[in-house]
Amino acid sequence: MIDSAGTGDYHLGGLPDPRAISEGRRRGCEMTMRARQVQVEDFDEFDLIVAMDGANRRNLLRLAGENGHKVRLMRDFDSGAALGAEVPDPYYGGPAEFVEVGEMLERAIAGLLDRVEGGLPVTGPEQERLDL
Repeated sequence: MIDSAGTGDYHLGGLPDPRAISEGRRRGCEMTMRARQVQVEDFDEFDLIVAMDGANRRNLLRLAGENGHKVRLMRDFDSGAALGAEVPDPYYGGPAEFVEVGEMLERAIAGLLDRVEGGLPVTGPEQERLDL
């Protein structure tokens, strides 16, 4: 199962930003989910919890307890990105920033899928590249 959630309680129940919906649709991804907040139970439910940036990663690690090994930065799966690279929030930008973030996410997701399809681990010690 795949889900999306934030670490904050803002926008609860709301749809994604219309610019994100548009960029997702352009890339073949319909985004109909509603905003929800990460819950402690998510760390039992999911094998991997992905953060877009360091601030959200730190918030997730505070909730994770003994499941901190499940928390990764999205760009950890992009072999072309520096260790610890973040996905910037395009919210205050324009369409070009949403396109740029879409490209970053496609590269990282491709790397994540390569690992899963190859039977390689997607979780591990914090801040390690996992031998991409």
